[in-house]
Amino acid sequence: MPHVFVYGTLRAGEANDIHLAAQRHGIAAPTLIGVGTIAGHLYDFGNYPGLVLDRAGGQVFGDIYDIAEGLLPVLDEIEEIYPGQPSLFVRQTHAVTRADQALACLLYPVAQHTVAGLPRIESGDWVAYRRARDSGAG
Repeated sequence: MPHVFVYGTLRAGEANDIHLAAQRHGIAAPTLIGVGTIAGHLYDFGNYPGLVLDRAGGQVFGDIYDIAEGLLPVLDEIEEIYPGQPSLFVRQTHAVTRADQALACLLYPVAQHTVAGLPRIESGDWVAYRRARDSGAG
């Protein structure tokens, strides 16, 4: 089972909750490994964030799951990744830190040029940021 790092709308309780995505397609539920971090910056695209990887960046927070192989095409569809077509997100494998241990995880970052002019999410936590933004507190 591959590990996947979700930092935005695929997180539990968010618009594309990874558990609900699996359930809708009759795929085994993902298993939460724990919270993880990766170096980079998050940006606000409005309804979702984008992660730009940057070794000199801050910590971006997300959740690490073990997932069934059958969930990968579902995640690719959510992130609008289709063979032979350009897309905002790309699926890559990177080391994500959990409890001082590096785990190879699939994740969906965006390219630096796609975030020009967008607000940076300084906390590195989409869920906390979105809740504050949507409540008018941030």
